Amino acid sequence: MQILKMLGSFRHAFAGIRFLMKENNAGFHVFVAIVVLSAGFYMKLSAIEWAIIITQIGLVLVVETLNTSIEKLCDFVSPEYHQLIGKVKDLSAAAVLIMSIVAVIVGIIIFLPKLFIHL
Repeated sequence: MQILKMLGSFRHAFAGIRFLMKENNAGFHVFVAIVVLSAGFYMKLSAIEWAIIITQIGLVLVVETLNTSIEKLCDFVSPEYHQLIGKVKDLSAAAVLIMSIVAVIVGIIIFLPKLFIHL
């Protein structure tokens, strides 16, 4: 019985992922992740570098998921424009931007030295 309940939870989680992928920004993040993963294979990242890159990709996607959740909840709670809801949505989007900038910096730290070796 517990296994069936757990499998049901996975079904809802995968439905959430499908919904997320319909959002424009999430698709962009997945595209960038594929490019980064491809570059990682080409440049033969170490196990630690892979762990760091995959963690960064995961964090960006998690923050994007939370951002989308907050935006959808805000739209439900306040269908009309409200200044405070606008600020909440701005803060949520800022979290994605901050995480994305951090991920880019981490990517530069890992990939830049390898890029010089491959050139």
